[in-house]
Amino acid sequence: MKYVDGFVVAVPKAKKDAYVHHAREAAKIFKELGVARMVECWGDDVPDGKLTDFRRAVQATEDEEVVFSWFEYPSKEVRDECMRKMMEDPRMQQMSGNMPFDGKRMIFGGFEPLIDE
Repeated sequence: MKYVDGFVVAVPKAKKDAYVHHAREAAKIFKELGVARMVECWGDDVPDGKLTDFRRAVQATEDEEVVFSWFEYPSKEVRDECMRKMMEDPRMQQMSGNMPFDGKRMIFGGFEPLIDE
């Protein structure tokens, strides 16, 4: 069964182009290491909630936009191996020092699909 990693992060609006470039470069490495599909989505209609919302979850400021993304893998085993390889890959270590967003405010998690139609 497929496996999905989901991510939400706040990106400065002024760094949208830098983020897209960063994500495209990272995608090349991710796919080489085992990611089957990578989707990056720039916030377009991200409303404030009454109790919680995407913006509060990542402490987005007025000059930031929320990015929602996910990676698909053929299985959790492939995902676990891919994550291990990512942590050891010097290209990933180099990229992590030059991210166009505050990685400390990223939320993420692994998910087993329930419905995939």
